[in-house]
Parts: sequence; C-alpha cells; structure tokens
Amino acid sequence: MPSPTQRALAKVPAGLRPFLVRHRRLVKFLMVGGLCFALTTVLDFTLKFTVLERKPVVALTVATVAGTAVSYVLNRQWSFRATGRRREALLFVLVSAVAVVVNDLPLIASRYLLELREPQVTAFTQEVADFLSGMVVGTFVAMLFRFWAMQRWVFTRTAEPAVAPAEQPQWIP
Repeated sequence: MPSPTQRALAKVPAGLRPFLVRHRRLVKFLMVGGLCFALTTVLDFTLKFTVLERKPVVALTVATVAGTAVSYVLNRQWSFRATGRRREALLFVLVSAVAVVVNDLPLIASRYLLELREPQVTAFTQEVADFLSGMVVGTFVAMLFRFWAMQRWVFTRTAEPAVAPAEQPQWIP
C-alpha cells in the first residue's frame, strides 16, 4: 500500500516528481509552514480583533509562538525526522525566539516607523499593511531563517531512511 506521500506524488506531473523527491525535506518544511501560517493568521486576527485590539505586535507574537509550537512537533516528526538529542528542544526554542523577532520587525516598521496606522491611514489600509508586513513579509523572512537554522543547528541528526537510497522506488504511477 503506497504511503500518503507516494499517493500525493502520483498526482504531480511526471516532470516535477524528481525535483520534489530530491528536495523532499524542503517540500515537507513548506507544507508544515503553510499549515502553521494558516494557524498563525487565524490566531493573529482572533487576538487582534478581540482581547489584544490595541496591541497588534503582541497579538502577532502570541500567534507566532503558538504556530511555532505546532511546527516543532511536525518538523521534528515529519520534515526532518530527527532522532532525539538532548539539546534539540533548547536549540529549537532559541532559533524560534530569534525567528519571532525577525517575524515581528516588518510589522513594527510598518506601524511605528512608516506610521501605517490609524489616524494617519484608514482602518482598512492599516489592516492591509499589518497583514502584508507581519504575516507575509515577516513570515517569509522568518521562514528562510528558520529553514537554514533548523538544518544547521537543530535537526542535525536525522533518522535513517526506511529504504536505502538505491532501493527507493521510482515515483512512476
């Protein structure tokens, strides 16, 4: 019985399959990131329009920390398939703390340096600027930093593959 990954690859155009197989760690990382991006966006808007209405940077930070916690579990178990290391969780927390700051910087710049906030701009413009700076630009830059740092310092020892590279099936449906 094919794995979920094999079933998904069977639906991808044949010319793209070798690239996806060759860069599967990156593809998995991006899939986890997409899920966590959606979770962070929902939490950010929920907090921003309720209990943290006057504190958009705090709302983004709380949402990003929650998304990061989910990403740790998914990246460790699936994207990087890491074997246990004593310092792994501490290193993940340190890298993630830096990434949260990196994620917040574009929102801080948008709100407080460029003054894209009420009353200087309309409420709609403020929300668009917040989303683009915090969720799009901030998340993108933090994602690049996280992928590099996770491979470099956190998930350095990966589990042995279930199938030796020479025995891996060709992804042809």
